[in-house]
Amino acid sequence: MGVTSRYQQAWEGFWGEAPPEAGAVLWDSEPALTAGRHLALFEPYLTAPGLPLVDLGCGNGTQTRFLADRFPRVLGVDLSAAAVARARAGDPAGQAEFRQLDAAERSELEQLHAELGDVNVYMRGVLHQCEPADRQPLLDGIAALVGERGRAFAVELAEAAGPVLRGLAEGAGGPPPKLAPVFAHGIAPGEVADADVAAFVREAGLTVFANGELPLLTTERAADGSRIELPSRWLVAGRS
Repeated sequence: MGVTSRYQQAWEGFWGEAPPEAGAVLWDSEPALTAGRHLALFEPYLTAPGLPLVDLGCGNGTQTRFLADRFPRVLGVDLSAAAVARARAGDPAGQAEFRQLDAAERSELEQLHAELGDVNVYMRGVLHQCEPADRQPLLDGIAALVGERGRAFAVELAEAAGPVLRGLAEGAGGPPPKLAPVFAHGIAPGEVADADVAAFVREAGLTVFANGELPLLTTERAADGSRIELPSRWLVAGRS
């Protein structure tokens, strides 16, 4: 079971039209404010930090390149070929590897595991962007990727982010400039109940080792110039 062609086309359209400048996409925050903060939570639970690390849903590769400075081998994967092309173009030094992959198709992740062996996984905001039918297959595939030794770090929008996003979208001037393209391409963030995230993880056969809350910084700014933050929750999981 993979993603629908409509959904893949939506992502291709989004990345094909997104401005190339750093920070032009809503979630393209500086790594020091994003993956850097996440690593401080993730690294204490890595029992095998030398494993390859897969940045699942890498987009244009901003966070992937940061991670490639800290792990021996980093692979960024994304559903969108346009996103992967941008990630490669933004990494002329070849710090990381990038490839297109449908993470909701378990066989593709099993094939990747056959190639790389157990891996550590970094995933930011992918589950809440999935269509409902793809959420459990996504976690099942991640379980196949981490195998026995790997660990997965996932950070997802919390339920409390829903009212914030709706408030932004329904403002007098309409959605702010960096949020508007997300809605325009039909990939508006879905709402996943906080309890459901851990339930998907457990159903996939993984154990949650740690979890918590951490605001997810966007690149959009409020009228007063402050950075818009979205409530989010993170967890670390693997096989015990």
